[in-house]
Amino acid sequence: MLTSLTLALLALAVHADVQRPDGSQKIALTSRKAPRNYASGLHRRKLSPANLPLTDFFKGTDLQWFGNISVGTPPQELTVVFDTGSFTLEFASTQCGSECSGQVQFDTSKSSTYVDGGDEQTLDFGTGVGVDPVTSSNEYELTVHSGTDTVSLAGFTATGVSLSTIVKQSKAFNVDPFSGILGMPPSTDGVFGAFVNQGLPALFGMYLTPKATGNAELTLGGYDSSKFTGDLSYAPTTGGEGGNWVLTSSTLAVNGKTTDTLNSQRDIIFDSGTSNVVFDTQTTEAIYAIISSDIKPYSKESGAYGIACDKVASLPAQIDVTFTTASGKAFNLTIPSSELSVGPFPDDSSTCQTLINSSGDSDDELILGGSVLKHYYSVWDVGNQQIGFASNGV
Repeated sequence: MLTSLTLALLALAVHADVQRPDGSQKIALTSRKAPRNYASGLHRRKLSPANLPLTDFFKGTDLQWFGNISVGTPPQELTVVFDTGSFTLEFASTQCGSECSGQVQFDTSKSSTYVDGGDEQTLDFGTGVGVDPVTSSNEYELTVHSGTDTVSLAGFTATGVSLSTIVKQSKAFNVDPFSGILGMPPSTDGVFGAFVNQGLPALFGMYLTPKATGNAELTLGGYDSSKFTGDLSYAPTTGGEGGNWVLTSSTLAVNGKTTDTLNSQRDIIFDSGTSNVVFDTQTTEAIYAIISSDIKPYSKESGAYGIACDKVASLPAQIDVTFTTASGKAFNLTIPSSELSVGPFPDDSSTCQTLINSSGDSDDELILGGSVLKHYYSVWDVGNQQIGFASNGV
């Protein structure tokens, strides 16, 4: 998910002490340089990588992958989406009451280590939990209260972590089976940054799989080489440290064909908290024009497109997005035809929504999410400011 206040939220500092987990799984790593704000004195010790199982939130299509964390003393267990499109940690609290009744809520009064920060702010999200376009600025909106507390996951524990407890949320979040979001930005900020600043290698791996495949996982401090085949292809990020995970694509092709519109350079955000794909209108409609003239804008949802469900199976719809490694070698990330439909619209079971939503005329927030990430193992390398991909066999 992308929030409109992400840059402002980067100012939230995290000061943490980390304890090494017992019996951490050994995972194949390649060497990585430290990020620029990685304290030189911490090279004296190193934490081993560890895996965290993830659960797929499936509602007609794969929407989100979430896992367990614990917060407070004594620890209260919560579930969060590990979101590369966000920067901070926020989760439901008992102050939210009935508005958060579908989520496990954190009770600040029961944690002896919770410190109230005293500030409240409203966060508006540019992409939501599901596949529907965000049609208004307050559709996905949270009111959060600042604080600090102890946070643990995958055997690591950080104290004094800056976090936000949700005290109010819009109805669009009611469907969530998880309590909140843990941001995984391309910098050593946030919870992951707390671990890095204490000696964990500054990279993480994501194995986001379709529900039918299962066994999704997050690897902190490395990657799991048993989850992919072939070599990893790395592309350098262009968002800059403190920005989003952005890669520059040189061209797009659909079923092996391209056009003047598609054969152009564009910066694309990689967001594990977004379920499908978001492009500007011109790019979206150029892609759909190659797939089928029957794909039309869905009048009841601005930015969404659809086609008769009984036509989907017969349509070839392979989308290749081309990137380039630091050494100049081009490689494709392929969205297979099976991803074309994300399921019927709730108010029209005969019309299926297609995977790309339009963001309008702006090309500032072009996003690749779960529709492509669940077909690749991905390595998010904070230290070298790059993302690596290899086929996960799905």
